[in-house]
Amino acid sequence: MKRIIISILIIALAYSCLAQSGLDYVNVKDYGTLADGISDDTPAIQKALNDSPNKGGICFLPSGSYRLNGSLVVPEGVTLKGSYDGVPHPSHPIGTVLLIYGGKGNADAAPAITLKCNASVKNLIIHYPAQQAPPKVIPYPWTIQIDGDLCQIVDMAMTNPYMAIDAGTTASGLHFISNVYACPLKIGIYVDQCYDVGRIENVHFNPNFWKYMGFEQTLPVPPADYEGGKDKFWNDLLAPYLLENLIGFKIGRTDWEYISNSFVIFAKQGFLFDDFGFGEGNALVTQSGSDVGPVAVQVNKVQRAAGVQFTNCQFMATIKIGAENTGPVKISNSGFWINKDTYEQVIQEGTGTLILNACHFSDWDIPNAGNPCIRASNGRMIVSNCEFVRPWTGDIYTKKQAILFEKDFIAGTVTGSLFHNDTISNISKGKVELMANIIEDAKPMIDLTKATLKDICNMYEFKVAEVVRILMIQGIKAEPDMTIEDIAKENNISSMDVFNILSGHLKDMK
Repeated sequence: MKRIIISILIIALAYSCLAQSGLDYVNVKDYGTLADGISDDTPAIQKALNDSPNKGGICFLPSGSYRLNGSLVVPEGVTLKGSYDGVPHPSHPIGTVLLIYGGKGNADAAPAITLKCNASVKNLIIHYPAQQAPPKVIPYPWTIQIDGDLCQIVDMAMTNPYMAIDAGTTASGLHFISNVYACPLKIGIYVDQCYDVGRIENVHFNPNFWKYMGFEQTLPVPPADYEGGKDKFWNDLLAPYLLENLIGFKIGRTDWEYISNSFVIFAKQGFLFDDFGFGEGNALVTQSGSDVGPVAVQVNKVQRAAGVQFTNCQFMATIKIGAENTGPVKISNSGFWINKDTYEQVIQEGTGTLILNACHFSDWDIPNAGNPCIRASNGRMIVSNCEFVRPWTGDIYTKKQAILFEKDFIAGTVTGSLFHNDTISNISKGKVELMANIIEDAKPMIDLTKATLKDICNMYEFKVAEVVRILMIQGIKAEPDMTIEDIAKENNISSMDVFNILSGHLKDMK
């Protein structure tokens, strides 16, 4: 008897779910899509989208590869949803995939997907099969454009979009962009005309999503003997292009933009703030970063009242504040990392106020060209509770300039900070107050541009022959009478590389 009752309940539940599902969503398969990656499914999907407002508001795309020769418009309140549960990864394209062919060669053409007011798109992989590797990159229009308030882009992966998400060409208040992973080539996310709080979270821009996709690879295969293998070959191919072209997060007018847990690597400008025709914006950026690029953050213009704030972030490039900026820039509890092209960590040229609190500056000016870690030539600046260290050079400490106030600087303070053999210089007419700072005399000063390897070894009581042997093991040719720069030039590497090898081994010899 119990089995009969249970069976009846199961059957009743199944019919109930089927009846309910018929009301809750439309299935694009019922509109003639083939999802074979060859036939154009654009018209059928658009027809399903147009019917969705009267049938529950969800347009469902079962697993398969849907070719789009045209563009899609998601009506107000409708969700375009794929079959993945959570965030898909391009290396496993086993769910719903959109193959974009429309707009090839024309960045101004209609976006692949346009979201009308309160529309959403989620659980999809988007791929551009015809996109080519640098230097033959093909322009395409926006992948997803927001056209209205409270639109949502959630749990998405894009392999190689030219321009990924547009939340700025038209009004885009209250937008929500979450769990998006991509390798954009020109622009990652553009925000403008957002007159009510926009939210961006868990966005990750990295070439790995193109390099390791599960589709037929359009990136060239490396030679069998390429030193470093496939990963290095593809990075050597993609990184130079991205470093000259990519803007990760392009932020214009937004009346609060909350950005969290977001990241970009190999960008010309990781985060760009400016007035693109509709006024400046203000933003809170937390637990985010910009890695390996010439400029981590470029602030040209932010709102004068609130400006932009970075908290618990990491930057492996320079932060630049342009001459036209009048708003405050606040950076706290953040780390600044070095790469060989980062001579200065922060450049302040605007008339607004820059506040740096509890930040960790991890080396700068590796070539010892005389550049300061922080250069302030205008406006005002407050530096407090920061540390300036040299992990890259290890035990080798030279006297470096940590902070330079120059030209039109107005006023500032440096308090409670720790420096290692560093200087703070004020050659401006502005007023600067220094208080409760420690400048640690960590090691004897030595000019590495003039000192020979023998001089350095004598200074630190190392055996010259042992140091030369260590360098040889690392494949570095060196003689006792050569300077660090001489060694770098002789071996066709950077001075930073020599520093790294020395600092990584000399400590163990002491």
